[in-house]
Amino acid sequence: MQLYYLITIIGIGLFLLFRFLKKRSEKKRLQQLVENWGKAKDEKFNFKEVKRYFDSKLLVGDFHQINDQTAKDLDFAALFILLDRTSSKPGQQYFYNHLRNINSENQLKRFSTFSDTFLEAENDRLKIQSQLSKLNHYNAYDCVRLITDEPMKRPKWIVWVFILSFLSIFSLIGGFFYPVLFLIMLPVFMTNMVLHYRNKNNLNYYLNAVHQLSIAIKAGDKISNFGNIKAYFKDLSFLGSVKKIQFKTSLIGFENKMNDEFAFLGWFFFELLKITFNIEILLFFSFLKDIQHKRNDIEKLFLFLGEIDSAIAVASIKTEYQDRVCQPSFSFKKEIKFNKIWHPLVKNCITNDLRLSEKSMLLTGSNMSGKSTFIRTVAINTLLAQTINICFAEHFTAPFLKLYSSIRITDNLSKNTSYYLEEVLQIKKLLDCSKEDIPKLFVLDEIFKGTNTEERIAAGKSILSYLNISQNMVMVSTHDIELTEMLTQNDFELYHFSENIQNETLNFDHKLKEGPLKTKNAIKILELYNFPEQVITEATRLKNRTN
Repeated sequence: MQLYYLITIIGIGLFLLFRFLKKRSEKKRLQQLVENWGKAKDEKFNFKEVKRYFDSKLLVGDFHQINDQTAKDLDFAALFILLDRTSSKPGQQYFYNHLRNINSENQLKRFSTFSDTFLEAENDRLKIQSQLSKLNHYNAYDCVRLITDEPMKRPKWIVWVFILSFLSIFSLIGGFFYPVLFLIMLPVFMTNMVLHYRNKNNLNYYLNAVHQLSIAIKAGDKISNFGNIKAYFKDLSFLGSVKKIQFKTSLIGFENKMNDEFAFLGWFFFELLKITFNIEILLFFSFLKDIQHKRNDIEKLFLFLGEIDSAIAVASIKTEYQDRVCQPSFSFKKEIKFNKIWHPLVKNCITNDLRLSEKSMLLTGSNMSGKSTFIRTVAINTLLAQTINICFAEHFTAPFLKLYSSIRITDNLSKNTSYYLEEVLQIKKLLDCSKEDIPKLFVLDEIFKGTNTEERIAAGKSILSYLNISQNMVMVSTHDIELTEMLTQNDFELYHFSENIQNETLNFDHKLKEGPLKTKNAIKILELYNFPEQVITEATRLKNRTN
């Protein structure tokens, strides 16, 4: 009797200890969420995993998708690192996809309104984030595999699994009546073991995803009970559908708990049971069949959690920047207007204003004056305006438009193409896109700088005029002053950045100014950096002769 009391006390003690550790872990998780609110993440980003859902092209923006060239031009990876405040890996994958796909204006505003609900009711938000953070393990990246990978086909040897399972049951039951039948158990068990571990490769491929799916189902079920979630998501029937496979996901995912000291106690005996009756193999291929039938509902669960996580991330961004961001206004006119716009990746960025109506922009200035940074600033804010309804500015107005760029062009050694040919191919894509009767913004930097001056100016003028049709807007930076005279007659307004030299020091104010650039300091800069006097003298003489 005393032994029973002792076992009971130990059992109660272990239960209370487990509850205590679980509550302490939950308290620590909530504390971290409070501390990290309104802050960028301090962690390494594995973009191969982050991009996996985007690369699948399963959820493409119904208005526009930012292509790889434009993403590279806008330093999209660095921008994403700054903006990502998601609590889960599936949420991170969804948010990346969300920022590169532009949907309708109505969808944007609906998402933005939903995001604003997380600015209040902190306790509810923390509870939702706590559930999402259970999917923040690296393995949770694999959840997307269940909806993006081609379903695995049942092998031909599955027939033998059924036969061997029957023999195991038959010999076990029949052995009590005819003991000789127990002798069948050993060869059957050995054969089952071979098949069991042969199937482990298949199981291991899905193991992380299955375990994380089990967690996702539980998290999704709990999150769905919050008021703002019910109000935003009108159809949650997919939750009931995926919950039907929760038991199978838990059993298969149990393999992933071997590091859990409590689960490990029963793992060995459970493994013997699975081998004896081929439980794992039969369950696994039954599960794959369920996955195939419920793939749409699993994706809806992924999107459900991802959109909630992304909406909370946007609320965190608004909290951090508060008065330094604005909600954009969308116009039906050919115009871009903003005040105090700034680049979120540039520390202590100088703000600028612009009012451009029925015109495009030709921007001149010397190197390091701010031309490239400015056009990237406009492009980034145009993108964020249409994906998360936020701009890093005091005011921002523009049409709802498609965004294309040609800024960072490099040689392609794998295709054996030169810088000039790569740029030709990229510009050709822009020309093809320009024909579509939808407002577009084309952002270009130093067009055709890889070729001679005479042909560069001629080709540049022709291309820029071609792009600047209908509702299209073009922002181009250049060193070619000759273009200014040609393009002012083709609905381009001139702006410039300039520098000044004071006390033998080069100074940039990075402020946008109207009109053409009037100063030329290139040779003076060579002098400041102690180039040989012979070089300076000859350069000055040749410049004067040209003038």
